[in-house]
Parts: sequence; structure tokens; C-alpha cells
Amino acid sequence: MASHLRTELALDALNMALDQGKTTQVIHHSDQGSQYTAIAFDKRCKEAQIHPSMGSAGNCYDNALCEGFFATPECEFIERRSFRTKAPKRG
Repeated sequence: MASHLRTELALDALNMALDQGKTTQVIHHSDQGSQYTAIAFDKRCKEAQIHPSMGSAGNCYDNALCEGFFATPECEFIERRSFRTKAPKRG
């Protein structure tokens, strides 16, 4: 989490997912935000053999199916937790 939407935030999240070691045949779908259209993000996707996918500009409906799917786990799991800090949990 961060208080900004710079490219390094998206790269950090992508690298955290890659560190889990369970990524094969991945498609990363996003909007056309500058953090996802950045050269550094595209380069990292290519290095990790991730296929980027972006919604069309100005179309609020292209993500509706995906957002609807993730709404259930978000409500059931994430929103039940409370976070005291943005800092990662240590050991």
C-alpha cells in the first residue's frame, strides 16, 4: 500500500506476486493508468513472461466482470481484517 500510484508501486506488487512462485501463463489486466503503461512495468512483464491486457480508454464496463468476480472474496476475506499499519509484517 502507498499514498501514491507511481510505477514503483505497481512493480512492487507485481514482484511480490512473482515471488510467490506460482505464476504460469499469466495475463495481467489493468486500466490504462500511467503506472501500467510505463516502460518499466512493460519490461518487467516481458521478463516474467506475463501478457499485459488493458481495457479500452473511457470504457467503464470492460472491467465489470472481473471486478464483480473479485467483489465476493474481497467482502468475505479482506474487509474482515483490520490493518494497524501499512508496514509489512516482520518475521
